[in-house]
Amino acid sequence: MLELGQGAAPAADLIKDVTEADFMADVVEASQTVPVIVDFWAPWCGPCKTLGPALEAAVTAAGGAVKMAKVNVDENQMIAGQLRVQSIPTVFAFWQGQPIDGFQGALPPSEITAFVDRVIEASGGAADGGLEEAVEAAEEMLAAGDAQSAGETFAAILEQDQSNVAAFGGLARANIAMGALDQAEAVLNGAPAEMAEAPEIEAAHAQLELARQAENAGPVAELRAAVEADPGNHQLRLDLAQALHAAGETEAAVDELLDLFRRDREWNDGAAKAQLFTIFDSLKPNDPVVLNGRRKLSSIIFA
Repeated sequence: MLELGQGAAPAADLIKDVTEADFMADVVEASQTVPVIVDFWAPWCGPCKTLGPALEAAVTAAGGAVKMAKVNVDENQMIAGQLRVQSIPTVFAFWQGQPIDGFQGALPPSEITAFVDRVIEASGGAADGGLEEAVEAAEEMLAAGDAQSAGETFAAILEQDQSNVAAFGGLARANIAMGALDQAEAVLNGAPAEMAEAPEIEAAHAQLELARQAENAGPVAELRAAVEADPGNHQLRLDLAQALHAAGETEAAVDELLDLFRRDREWNDGAAKAQLFTIFDSLKPNDPVVLNGRRKLSSIIFA
């Protein structure tokens, strides 16, 4: 289950580890054009481990309207002393070379988001700007296999914009990728009703259905042998297709379903076609598996 504030990976262009040697360039000078939030932390600081990732997620969700510098006070005591950092975590926001806001101690995600919005507004930026870029960044994290960080970012986006359908779909898919299927379902159930038919929500629902099937999928080798021994058994072929998809062999799963549809398109209330559409809906429309599968399905229907 996804929880904010755990293990977010910093985006290199927005979030940096800063030392005394580059504090002037990465904070003071950089803040001339975009506000920079400075997080003073230490490895031994318990609250820092909660605040830091949640702050990173909020900064990433702002999509470039603000940047973040992380300063380890154990290794950079001079800077901490100059700014009179007496306890950690301490956070300062710099704009045009000067600190304009800050706080001490850990805060809940909603207050962190409000702080980031306040900093952006103080610098003349738009508090809801950059969300499209933030969604793109989260999608890149998810594609790279970092579902936790992607989910953190999608959740931070929703803190700012509860109508962001891409973030709802992305948060659900991030939970699916982590195996938190009940949480993914809760996210989708919590999406506004007007989003129900949006492609992002339909894709997440399809992925969730396939993930539920995967939990009960049988061994591919055994099912393949069973189908070869009894090729007319439609249920075995459907089970094989589901097992193949669960094993990551999506194209092979589609081929089995096409074969089943060719043999008996009406079997089990059109189960083969329904399963094909579930797979197609779970993928991007331009995915080669979708394009080839739809073409082959059409050729069977109109043959």
